[in-house]
Amino acid sequence: MPTPLPAPYLVAVSPSAAQLLKLSPDQVADSLDILVGNAVPEQGQPLAAVYSGHQFGVWAGQLGDGRAILFGAAATDNGPLELQWKGAGQTPYSRMGDGRAVLRSSIREFLCSEAMHGLGIPTSRALSIAGSSQGVMRETVETAAVVVRMAPSFVRFGSFEHWYYRKQNEQLKVLADYVIDHFYPDLRASDNPYQGLLAEVTRRTAHMVAQWQSVGFMHGVMNTDNMSILGLTIDYGPFGFMEAFDADHICNHTDQQGRYSYANQPQVGHWNCYALAQALLPLIGEPEDAQAALDVYQPAFAARLDELLHAKLGLTQLDAHADADRALFDAMFAVMQANGVDFTLFFRRLGGLKAADASGDEPLRDLFIDRPAFDAWAGQYRQRLQAEHSVDADRQLAMNQINPKYVLRNYLAQVAIDKAQQQDYSEVAKLLAILQHPYDEQPEHDHYAALPPDWASHLEVSCSS
Repeated sequence: MPTPLPAPYLVAVSPSAAQLLKLSPDQVADSLDILVGNAVPEQGQPLAAVYSGHQFGVWAGQLGDGRAILFGAAATDNGPLELQWKGAGQTPYSRMGDGRAVLRSSIREFLCSEAMHGLGIPTSRALSIAGSSQGVMRETVETAAVVVRMAPSFVRFGSFEHWYYRKQNEQLKVLADYVIDHFYPDLRASDNPYQGLLAEVTRRTAHMVAQWQSVGFMHGVMNTDNMSILGLTIDYGPFGFMEAFDADHICNHTDQQGRYSYANQPQVGHWNCYALAQALLPLIGEPEDAQAALDVYQPAFAARLDELLHAKLGLTQLDAHADADRALFDAMFAVMQANGVDFTLFFRRLGGLKAADASGDEPLRDLFIDRPAFDAWAGQYRQRLQAEHSVDADRQLAMNQINPKYVLRNYLAQVAIDKAQQQDYSEVAKLLAILQHPYDEQPEHDHYAALPPDWASHLEVSCSS
């Protein structure tokens, strides 16, 4: 059961998430006691799930919902959505923790969940944040908050690992059958539904990570207990969006070895699928059948990322120039890396480049210290555009639909957090509204798409974030 919080107050509601439940923001706000966990909805049956997992590549044993409590599911047009409190108090799996979340981390999770949805990336959703003045001890004393988050299921890779490593194959089968019957029912007709489950989860994971890479998103803590069996982005902690491009960038201050760097995310996604395969092996049967399912990952990731990169550069002919395009992409990332070019601004401004001449290059060119290096790459890019007779206006329109103008930069989240800690929640609402339409120009909010200020480079997020 949730542990009540004194004098709760509402911080924010996502109108988009509320709409999934056929509720208005005001109707959600009227249920404040439920949002904060001070009351359980009628017919609600709160529970915390057990799972285990590999953390930073090391087997960590039993984990579980240490500060998350599932309190029910709501019918929607696309099937049931589970509703979960995050930060509503201790559970049997809190592991010496207080089961609470703080306002700072709750704002980050709320905003990024909805920002990722706005970007079109599979994710859990966030319905609301509610806060309280009750103190919570982290590095300093902070105030408590609760996020209500939603997903069709919060079952994780680690949910399967738990029963496998306990050698409880009967429970393992119950869980696998539940997931197949509820979320992958077409697999029932296959010769080996459990192999099919692994293959489908592997494919979804590969596609999700490719989408992360395409917008410069870094999860920060890709432990197997943070990997969704549905291929959703879940458990927003020390995440970050790439700013000055560095393929080896580590967004999680806790990750001293860089296991979860931007460049490593694709291979870690694959590694995590291997961990899931190991857990499912008693059900799949033969190791070669599990390997066949895992072999889906690399081609699925490569094909999806290739498709996304072509779209980000406004290129429509994917196969005719395959080898040359790979070289063009590699050269692009190399010059971005050498110049520390802002990831989001580069791709957004790239849409304004003209195929026939360099007269409009300045906004993009100014992102580079080494202008001649940019000019050389831009020349190659122009040749490629001309080879497929690209039309500038049409290409820019298409590119602006896949290259966001607005992402949740750490400093933007920090500004909203600083204001919220002074009881001003207006910036949370404003950021939410902007980030739900990241591809729109929104000229009145241009400054939210600018280069980050100097102080932003000193921000750090960690597993406590």
